[in-house]
Amino acid sequence: MNKKLAWFGAALAVSLSATTAQAAVSAAEAAKLGSSLTPLGGEKAGNGSTIPAWNGGLTKPPVANYKSGQHRPDPFPSDKVAFTITAQNMNNYADKLAEGQKALFRAYPQTFKMNIYPSRRTAAVPSWVDENTRKCATTAKVKDWGIEGCVGGIPFPILSGSNEDQAMQALWNHILRYRGQYLVRKASAVAVQRNGSYTLNTVQQEIDFTYYHRDVKTLSQLNNIVFYYLSFTTAPARLAGGAVLVWETLDQRKDQRQAWGYNAGQRRVRQAPNLNYDTPIAQADGLITADDVDMYNGAPDKYDWKLIGKKEVYIPYNNFKALQASLKYKQLLMPGHLNPDYLRYELHRVWVVEGQLKPGERHIYSKRRFYIDEDSWNITVADQYDGRGDLWRVSMAYLTSFYEVPLVWTGMDTYHDLQARRYNVGGLANEEDKTLDFSLPSPGPEYFTPAALRRRGVR
Repeated sequence: MNKKLAWFGAALAVSLSATTAQAAVSAAEAAKLGSSLTPLGGEKAGNGSTIPAWNGGLTKPPVANYKSGQHRPDPFPSDKVAFTITAQNMNNYADKLAEGQKALFRAYPQTFKMNIYPSRRTAAVPSWVDENTRKCATTAKVKDWGIEGCVGGIPFPILSGSNEDQAMQALWNHILRYRGQYLVRKASAVAVQRNGSYTLNTVQQEIDFTYYHRDVKTLSQLNNIVFYYLSFTTAPARLAGGAVLVWETLDQRKDQRQAWGYNAGQRRVRQAPNLNYDTPIAQADGLITADDVDMYNGAPDKYDWKLIGKKEVYIPYNNFKALQASLKYKQLLMPGHLNPDYLRYELHRVWVVEGQLKPGERHIYSKRRFYIDEDSWNITVADQYDGRGDLWRVSMAYLTSFYEVPLVWTGMDTYHDLQARRYNVGGLANEEDKTLDFSLPSPGPEYFTPAALRRRGVR
């Protein structure tokens, strides 16, 4: 059962937050959205040199007749590498690197590098998400372990209140960021061993983000469910036909995430308990936990959170080259890390949020630090520390623009174990006929039920 459910680990996103109600901002503050701030709350101005001003983001494909689900053409094919950070010169850029990135340079001094490209602020969302976000700015609150007063938008585009309040709001913005309304994709995950060997685990995924359904006007209509997730395993052969169904809840202290697994051999659907917190993801070879998925998900109640502040960091961004169909997995997957020749990093402003494990709580990570892109609210780098306080794991989301929607989201995620010298990659679709497809209509909630899962199950 755990193996059948493991592919929720290559899946996607989730939700949750704090314990006391937090006030929204004033109408005067919210009026900054779209003027001095981007519609989602980033600083519109650049830094005067290396970070440009936001000018609306990337909102259409670079070629005519592009259709969602096709491999996305690179809109910046003529961009050149500005410079390269290596283990030998990383100290010159230390103030603009995440701690986990520095650790990767130290772990793989001969092979790990970061090619730095011109910064392009491609983040954008549909205008109706902008409008909902502006409304949410004055009405959204974190209450208990959920939110209220917002649906269909980023709940807290302008952080406010105490330091802890702002940290929680930033987490919520990541958890509830816009990732479309309904998507379908076929993708693979791999656990890459020390010697570079790996086995593909491939699934067909479908995700229905009910929080962003345009006919949903209040949270009460959602019955505490913010998305449905369904996947069918297609490879390897020994797991083919298995399936996972997840109901992702908003307030997971009120209603736990619910999950079911379909066993093709037995033709049975069984409910899966405890798919949360630090439950290891079996298909990831133990390299990630349930709440590592999508960089972070689930109830945040085990940690005391604080906002470190905003800073400029070199983060993965606009990684079209790494996602092209012409690039084969054997070219991309190296021992220790992805092939850096195909990866793109840019300088962007990020919010830095840190969580310290509460006294008396149990989790394999004693501390977590997140670097959240100000333009899209994606956590793009995550540092995880072990019980001794040593940096143990580092994760990176390779952001790209799905310009036909439009939105910026991860194209693939990597999870590095610095001690085991192994890593996991999720979201690989280079060798698939299609990639993320946002064009299909939602099939409705009746499609995402255990009974429907049983009817659709095949050997």
